[in-house]
Amino acid sequence: MKILVFIQVDDNKINKMSLETLRCAQIISNEVSAITFNESAANELTTYNLNEVIFAKNSGLSNYNPLYFANAFEKIIDSSFNAILFAHTYETRDWVPRLSARLDYPFISDCVDLKNDNGSLIATRQTYQGKLNNDFEIKSNVFCSIQSGSFKSDDLESGSCSLNTIDVAFDDVKNTIRAQEKFKEQKGGVDLTAADLIVSVGRGIAKEENIPMAEELTTLLNAEMGSSRPIVDYGWLPHDRQIGSSGQVVSPKLYFSLGVSGAIQHQVGMKGSDKIMAINKDENAPIFEISDYSVVGDLLEIVPKLIERIKEN
Repeated sequence: MKILVFIQVDDNKINKMSLETLRCAQIISNEVSAITFNESAANELTTYNLNEVIFAKNSGLSNYNPLYFANAFEKIIDSSFNAILFAHTYETRDWVPRLSARLDYPFISDCVDLKNDNGSLIATRQTYQGKLNNDFEIKSNVFCSIQSGSFKSDDLESGSCSLNTIDVAFDDVKNTIRAQEKFKEQKGGVDLTAADLIVSVGRGIAKEENIPMAEELTTLLNAEMGSSRPIVDYGWLPHDRQIGSSGQVVSPKLYFSLGVSGAIQHQVGMKGSDKIMAINKDENAPIFEISDYSVVGDLLEIVPKLIERIKEN
């Protein structure tokens, strides 16, 4: 099974979700290639265990343009690739459907798993806010986008491969798009998907006056603050801090949960974390079913002592 992975670059840095997608491809196939529109990223990708890295070269690809992106892909890819994978980002959701229609490839978006079943590709999507998994057996060439946190970029296999630079021309493309300030996925530039450590608060924080305590812990740990939906609904934290099916999907190295019950809608957004630490006074809280370290107790008593101990060290 031949797989091609598109590597998105943001601010001259490879998007973390793209690396997770690359790991997905390595798991299901030993014939994996990567394509990118950034030369620096292309050179970096040659240090992974891949068949080859394709660098599509044209100055028009240096900034996001859905017309140029789709056209470049259309000129380069061929039917020998059984699946072409993308990270499930806002850019992917903008330009890949356009490409899907032009090439008549089905596009299965927001997949949480891909499997190679004796040569057949099985894609898994979640519905009903993560309560149900749907499997799709794919019998044609396909585009798939992979949800954040579904695979671990830290598990990428290193190696070496060739770099194939392809010059792309857009003489036949009429550009009808005017570039403006790049869209930011999170208000104020808060991108929790890039955080290695997240401290997340839930209803167990009890009242808004206790939020600064959690913020102090977050600062001491050099982490980012996240929250469950009720905290945002109460207006205690902005929506760009919300994690879950209606917020951001994250996969930090450590997810530190403070008073989050862990309903399925929240788990959808953080279950891909490397390690999960949870404090909750309800010993039956769902968060404990997926946490690696569990503390049954009152966070309002535990967190101040934790802050004190961190300051001592």
